[in-house]
Amino acid sequence: MRVKIKVTGIVQGVGFRPFIYRTAVKNNLTGYVRNRGDAGVEILVEGLEKNVNRFLKQLRVEKPPLAQIHQILVERLSGQNVYSSFSILKSSKEIELSGSVVPPDVAICDECLNELRDPRNPRYSYFFITCVNCGPRFTIIERLPYDRQNTTMRGFQMCSFCQKEYTDPANRRFHAQTVACAKCGPEVYLTTNTGEKIRCSDPVREAGKLLAEGNILAIKGYGGFHVATATTLSEPIAKLRKVKYRSQKPFAIMARSMEAIRTFAEVTLKEEELLRSYIRPIVLLRKKKPFPLSNLIAPGLHTVGVMLPYTGLHYMLFDEVDEPAFVMTSANPPNQPIINQDKEALEKLGTFVDYFLFHNRKIAQRCDDSVVRVHGETPSIIRRSRGYAPAPIRLKASAARTAVGLGGELNVTGCILLGNKAFLTQHIGDVENLETLCFLEDAVQHLAKLINAKTEALACDMHPAFATTRLAYKLGEALNVPVTQVQHHYAHAAALIAEHNLQEIICVTCDGYGYGEDGGAWGGEIIFAQHEQGWSFKRLAHLEQHPLIGGDLATRYPLRMAATILAKENSFEAVEAWLQTQKTKFPHGEKEIALLMQQIQKEAVRPKILTSSCGRVLDAVAAVLEICSERTYEGEPAMKLEATAAQGREALNLEPEITGNILNTSKMLNQVFQNKQKFSKADLAFSAQSYLARGLALLAIEKAQELGVKNIGFSGGVAHNQHITLTIKKTVEEAGFRFFVHQLVPPGDGGISFGQAVVAAFEE
Repeated sequence: MRVKIKVTGIVQGVGFRPFIYRTAVKNNLTGYVRNRGDAGVEILVEGLEKNVNRFLKQLRVEKPPLAQIHQILVERLSGQNVYSSFSILKSSKEIELSGSVVPPDVAICDECLNELRDPRNPRYSYFFITCVNCGPRFTIIERLPYDRQNTTMRGFQMCSFCQKEYTDPANRRFHAQTVACAKCGPEVYLTTNTGEKIRCSDPVREAGKLLAEGNILAIKGYGGFHVATATTLSEPIAKLRKVKYRSQKPFAIMARSMEAIRTFAEVTLKEEELLRSYIRPIVLLRKKKPFPLSNLIAPGLHTVGVMLPYTGLHYMLFDEVDEPAFVMTSANPPNQPIINQDKEALEKLGTFVDYFLFHNRKIAQRCDDSVVRVHGETPSIIRRSRGYAPAPIRLKASAARTAVGLGGELNVTGCILLGNKAFLTQHIGDVENLETLCFLEDAVQHLAKLINAKTEALACDMHPAFATTRLAYKLGEALNVPVTQVQHHYAHAAALIAEHNLQEIICVTCDGYGYGEDGGAWGGEIIFAQHEQGWSFKRLAHLEQHPLIGGDLATRYPLRMAATILAKENSFEAVEAWLQTQKTKFPHGEKEIALLMQQIQKEAVRPKILTSSCGRVLDAVAAVLEICSERTYEGEPAMKLEATAAQGREALNLEPEITGNILNTSKMLNQVFQNKQKFSKADLAFSAQSYLARGLALLAIEKAQELGVKNIGFSGGVAHNQHITLTIKKTVEEAGFRFFVHQLVPPGDGGISFGQAVVAAFEE
């Protein structure tokens, strides 16, 4: 019996060919296996029919742990057997099928970690030790098929020892493209901040010592540079904040072990599972009290972002120091992509880091660390990047055309929907400058080549001024394909429907801003979304609208929003008197307050821009409670409000006031304002969040009952808030409805491109 088999999925770079080789030999089959240029694998086997059938069963059941099989195409061949043995052939450049892809980067496996620590092993203390089960994949691939010569490993000729393991079918490095050792692989070296090499026998462990002493280092990893320093010393962190213009934004940290994490953070079983997974994301953990590390790591927050080491280099940094963790934050100028080039690192980081830890392997694809939070037992992805990208999200339905979504403006990703698989790019960031926009375009084009996708439709946000909107129309014209503009919150709802394979949903979508169909600033919406023959969306209800005075100024300085809302329930004189007590928090003091009050009175009569944003309401509560008066990073006031609320309990017991299709928020804020002397900040913060959560849930339930819809979901950036999410979930489920949140894509704007692509791909 002769059979040709084509396998698609994540089957290159995961030990699939060695697995096929061993399985075929075990079943007394002859033939070959080889990679294809479309990221699939081609197999030809010859032998007894029962052996071939057993082989096909084992192919599915016993595949390598990192492999994902999407499709197996089997073709029975005629003629006589022609092979006398089974072998791994040179890869074919043939491109026929679509949808396969190389795997994400994989954290160091336990076997490699044990070898790293074994003085008898030839790879003892080799910082880039890897095997077929671990190491970089996506960040080193330049083109397909996934062979060494198509990766940034091609410049490193294997020594006889590595070559022997590479060609040994019994070895786990059999055809592992990243195989290397200290003799033949990438080298690591330490330099001054001007790039002058420092002579030392052990650059990595020396770097660890320098970090523990309070120095700031730039460290080159798999997908870009990190900037690192100690976590127990505040002085270098303060310096880092000053030079990176990040006065308040939290820094991620890398801990030496789970045991070390437990000394400064609380860890649930689900959180530990994520921390130890091959993805090794940053996981937001609740701080222990007292917090033994520097408070400058995550000022004003009750959580800290923690990850475990994911390369041999990272583990070695801790070997000769007592530091429980190091700050390990992405190295990038404000609003620009993570740095991945040595020269650029020296130019942009050399002015404030003390040392560089370089290696001499090129980074093909920059890729930030992923960030995850757990709500109860449900993971909520905040940033989907290293360890996730470019692995696809598989849908039940298959799209008739291939669509590309380009996201919004903040926390952007791109998404290619091909058949029943959605491929998201790594995290791109805020595309407010040319460098990041070019990164988005390059990342989408690279991903399209990897999966052999031909764009047939493009999708973007409705906002006419977004850079991604302009990019979509530029690409649409160049490719001669249609462009679909999808309203921001409709894209959130579509993403939730597609992720959970639903036909309809009442979706609570809450965030800071989305350009509305009426030109307003939406952000606290109840959306009915339906997907049967085509898509239909309807805005059913929303939060009370308030004037957005000053536009971006109102988002940067929450006191402006607070004053605008309070003026609905209090006299202008009373609001101005309160603002005078806060005048040091305005850039222009009393003059700015006077002008603001004039604008509030004018806007009360004829507002220019109205916003229903939940984010702006949360900002206003934070300002009233004097928790945060200036937003220095995205979501800061709401995040600090949540941190304060985490210590509180219900105090106001406000019943949600719903008039028609609108949830009142001005009276809630006024109650917080009027009770500042009676209750603690924590209790008032808790009460405000509870009011919003219960009010939104009741609105959604009411609309679901009216329309006979059984599914209610929650999406948007506010869905990162644990208290609000769990309160909505409890209220919805107690009313007998099914509740859905995102688990595979970020609920925030990192998931927008997925929703856009879904709408464009399935549009009738």
